[in-house]
Amino acid sequence: MSVRNLEFLFQPRSVAVIGASNRPDSIGALLMHNLRQGGFEGPVWPVNHRQKTVAGMRAWRAVSDLPEAPELALICTPPATVPAIVAELGRIGTRAVVVFTAGLQASGQPDGSSDEQKMLDAAKPYVLRIIGPNSMGMLATGVRLNASFSRALPLPGTLAFVSQSGAMAAAMLDWASMRGIGFSHFVSLGDGVDVDFGDMLDYLASDAGTRAILLYVESLRVARKFMSAARAAARNKPVIVVKPRRAPEPPQAGASHMSALADADAVFDAAIRRAGMLRVSTLSDLFDAAETLARVHRLYGHGQRLAILANGGGASMLAADALSLGRGELVSLSETTYAALDAVLPSWSRGNPVDIIGGASPEHYLAAFDVLQKAPEVDAILFMHATTAAVPSAQIAKTCLPALKASSKPVLCCWLGGRAVTHAQRHCSVAGIPTYDTPERAVRAFLQILEYRRNQRALREVPAAVADDFVPDVAQARAIITQALDAGRCVLGEPRAKQLLGLYGIPVLDTQVAADASQAVVLAEAIGFPVVLKILSPDIAHKSDVSGVALNLSDALAVRKAAQAMLCRVHELRPDARIDGIMVQAMVQRPRAHELIVGMTSDAVLGPVLVFGQGGTATELIHDRTVALPPLNRTLARHVVDRTRVARLLASYRDRPPVDHEALYQVLVRVSQLVCDLHDVVEMDINPLLADEHGVLALDARVRLERNAVGTRRLAIRPYPSALEQTVILHDQTLLLRPIRPEDADALRDFYVSCAPDDMRLRFFTARRDIPLSELARYTQIDYDREMTFVAFACDADGRSMMMGEVRVLCDPDNVRAEFAVQVRSGIKQKGLGRLLMQRMIDYLRARHTRELVGECLPENDSMQRLARAVGMTVHRDNRMLECVMHLDLQGEEPPTSC
Repeated sequence: MSVRNLEFLFQPRSVAVIGASNRPDSIGALLMHNLRQGGFEGPVWPVNHRQKTVAGMRAWRAVSDLPEAPELALICTPPATVPAIVAELGRIGTRAVVVFTAGLQASGQPDGSSDEQKMLDAAKPYVLRIIGPNSMGMLATGVRLNASFSRALPLPGTLAFVSQSGAMAAAMLDWASMRGIGFSHFVSLGDGVDVDFGDMLDYLASDAGTRAILLYVESLRVARKFMSAARAAARNKPVIVVKPRRAPEPPQAGASHMSALADADAVFDAAIRRAGMLRVSTLSDLFDAAETLARVHRLYGHGQRLAILANGGGASMLAADALSLGRGELVSLSETTYAALDAVLPSWSRGNPVDIIGGASPEHYLAAFDVLQKAPEVDAILFMHATTAAVPSAQIAKTCLPALKASSKPVLCCWLGGRAVTHAQRHCSVAGIPTYDTPERAVRAFLQILEYRRNQRALREVPAAVADDFVPDVAQARAIITQALDAGRCVLGEPRAKQLLGLYGIPVLDTQVAADASQAVVLAEAIGFPVVLKILSPDIAHKSDVSGVALNLSDALAVRKAAQAMLCRVHELRPDARIDGIMVQAMVQRPRAHELIVGMTSDAVLGPVLVFGQGGTATELIHDRTVALPPLNRTLARHVVDRTRVARLLASYRDRPPVDHEALYQVLVRVSQLVCDLHDVVEMDINPLLADEHGVLALDARVRLERNAVGTRRLAIRPYPSALEQTVILHDQTLLLRPIRPEDADALRDFYVSCAPDDMRLRFFTARRDIPLSELARYTQIDYDREMTFVAFACDADGRSMMMGEVRVLCDPDNVRAEFAVQVRSGIKQKGLGRLLMQRMIDYLRARHTRELVGECLPENDSMQRLARAVGMTVHRDNRMLECVMHLDLQGEEPPTSC
């Protein structure tokens, strides 16, 4: 369930307060006061079974006595009464409630059921939406609705704030009011048993009155729903998240590398990055980021080199220090820029920060700013002024504001002082220029811009079409896992783990297993010296803890002695451990190789996550790692590597050549594919993974298993649905029908370029030829959980794959309605491909229980009208457009409550 009936929460025409009261300081009295004082124009009906009037208004004894069904009901009665009230409200036609009552989770029934579950059961038949329980309420300034504990309606604005914490919401509202910050919506989710962050993101993403969404998150429940909503919302407007950072618990003895490296907070960070959102650390950062990113049309698409223009060395150096601590880049000015500044300034610092001295005139400021904004090496400018008696800040602002506003580069302002700078601050804010009161806040805002850009770029970046014909042997891999689980083994030791990796095309070092020291000698002689010995035990996670590794053994005697000593040592240190043998491997001689770690673990909420970083036995101590959500493509794999410190070592430096990055990216992509395919893999370590200019090689691996019944639902992002691929024959031509992939951007662009101009006009309802890269990214990087695009590929005369047609649908978050668009390559129309694509999509939508398929076309699009009727759609005029509609036959089945 998602946006259904949420309009009754935020745009109600009538409100009932169940539990309204005349008792001072009661919740019922406070709600009545706030509704009336807020200026809500619709009827407000108090319900109280004891009193005839409440707050000077007639009161009704029960919900059933109300003159009509309220569109919104506020409930503040004892926990045991809430389920029956919700049931009665649903019966009379109410579709939205806010439950302020706390304590519904407690079980007070002999059967163990809770009032909370009874409330949800009562609401379900009516699709009645619930905020709460234990909510502080919500505010919608557009309809002057104050259905909350807050005594004052906040200022109208374009920020939406959604919080799990009622206390935090109350504090935030008061804090924002003091600073004149306004809201479009303000929502306290409380326990969030129905309406949650995913629902609110879906609703607010399409709300025209909201330009940025602010979230205070303590925990998530449904990962895939949240990620789908977050990725969709972040494409439309800035979404900024603050979440308390919880220090990771110290790893337990014997814990795997993965569990130690991928703590819950790092996983949440990965989810925020993948969705294209921005995470900040404090509430003040939340509002600073909202103010800055609201000017995204000026702050997006530039570089990261910052120039600082100021009238004092102290403040400007604080800004430079903050930039350095945040790993930002202070631009080195060119000789041309130096000369230009020398020509317009009588005295300055001759460096960056550009300090033009305390008594600098407005004209000097303006001239210096003009030089910096024209300098090609400068990507953004921090304009700073500390108030002085010589030149008032207001005069500086008045003179420079037109240039600041007209600049083609991002500009941030910092006005240092108190009352003396209020006019300058106000003028900049009105002009739409981000303004801050300290150097540190200004620089922090700039760094937030860079982080937001990186996340947005990753969300929208088009991956290159990489030729990789490798197909993993999924059936054999699943057979290995099933065999282990059937035998009661939840850990694949190194030999079996490497076999699994090999089935996915990951280079591994061949490993043989000896039962005792004598067999180890035989195997070593067959492999060739020098060799390595390792203990093989499902109970020992880290072999080095028991000295279970012996390196560079050069002859048979050394192998025998090392094997005997190793077995004795392990029996002494871990008498409880099962010993499956001794592994024998060739000693790898790659002295310039880097030791890396690649693996995955499972988060309790967000499911499987991938980990990459610097490996070896000290990997936890070095703690150089990044976490990412699967699935990955090559572009996302590159971002994963680039986020680590070791990435700088993997590049070329001094006499060291760069590692084979393509081989490294390929390993990450294939591990991601393994995780998506093999649902019973819950943890995996490849450590070390050697990487050098010759490629990569997995020296050691370990896999932990657990039977998993939910399949791909455990993944926060639905992977590419390869099961939907099919080959069809159309007029003796073989076509591959499959879901679109991110790597199809070039093929899609070529497809649009090949189409006749009139075909493009009929498809997009306007004349167009070029499709921007950002739009191609949106069309190819789809959320397979909410939308689908089937493309048809055929081979041309030269054997090259060519896109012949596409059909795409976008389902609403409730999976009730799907909007479609279809297009066939010009020159092959009227040959049945359009009908084939439409029928494939109709079958797909029926399988996922979508109720209705709709689409629009221009009246002159005769081909589309014929196609729609041919597949069973009705076509009728809707204003100036034609609407094609099909009610899909669900045979009485209910659609799922969530996509």
